[in-house]
Amino acid sequence: MARNTRELARRPEVDPEEEPSVEWGWHGGFPRGMVIAGWFCVFLLVVFNFTNNNLVNHTANVWLVGLAIVMAIGLVAHSVRKRTSWRR
Repeated sequence: MARNTRELARRPEVDPEEEPSVEWGWHGGFPRGMVIAGWFCVFLLVVFNFTNNNLVNHTANVWLVGLAIVMAIGLVAHSVRKRTSWRR
């Protein structure tokens, strides 16, 4: 257990054998890029409803719209959770 703030601020060294990205200096994620890609996928699923094959096949339309709705709900929930996380 840490006794003071200096010990808390010190991060453990990351072994380059376990995580190769440490060697070139980047060690993180793309939180904003993931959200943008998610909304792009929702848009793409909605656009797929207007292709020639899906104008006849109503089952595919239900799946595409259903997946788009589930992804949109997940993205909205993620942004709400991220926005209110500081309150906890």
